[in-house]
Amino acid sequence: MHQKQVLLKGKKLGEAEKVLVMLHGRGASAEDILSLSSHLHVSDFTLLAPQATGNTWYPYSFLAPPFNNEPWLSSAIAVVDDIVDDINENGVDNKNIFFLGFSQGACLTLEYVTRNADRYGGVVAFTGGLIGDKIYEQHYSGDFLGTPIFLGTSDPDPHVPVERVHESVKILKKMNAEVTEKIYPNMGHTINEDEIEIVNNIIFNF
Repeated sequence: MHQKQVLLKGKKLGEAEKVLVMLHGRGASAEDILSLSSHLHVSDFTLLAPQATGNTWYPYSFLAPPFNNEPWLSSAIAVVDDIVDDINENGVDNKNIFFLGFSQGACLTLEYVTRNADRYGGVVAFTGGLIGDKIYEQHYSGDFLGTPIFLGTSDPDPHVPVERVHESVKILKKMNAEVTEKIYPNMGHTINEDEIEIVNNIIFNF
């Protein structure tokens, strides 16, 4: 089960109007994902990055049946939920909370926001999709109320089938998100400059 370890960068919580929650990938760290912020237009944000126990949010592929990844998956979702509660308690509304994840962190990001849909500041999923051996629509509720969401991925990607990205986009749109989806032929399991530029323009450009 995950301990709540959260790194902070930028402004202190409560001093910034906007907060970005950043979720790292499998085998990576909170420091790794925070380093990405130097490429983003987030200089006036509080940046929060939780650290997964053992550097992984859940043990198996995100395409495994959800119960195979328990209790780690529920624990990971609870970590994000606790962070959002802390942010709210410090006077920041959901509409000023942003989420960003890469790979396993992108899957967790999408799973959390779709289970708790609301008007957020924006959501960025670099190479990820909703979690499960299939899409479990009964897990998802709420209304994104026009939240801008970006999903970018490679086709093919060794971990995330492009079909799951497309399926995830359908659910997000159905829940009234403003979705931008970008598929890059043979990009590999990484983040490219075009994705950074798009995200800065549609998510972090006020």
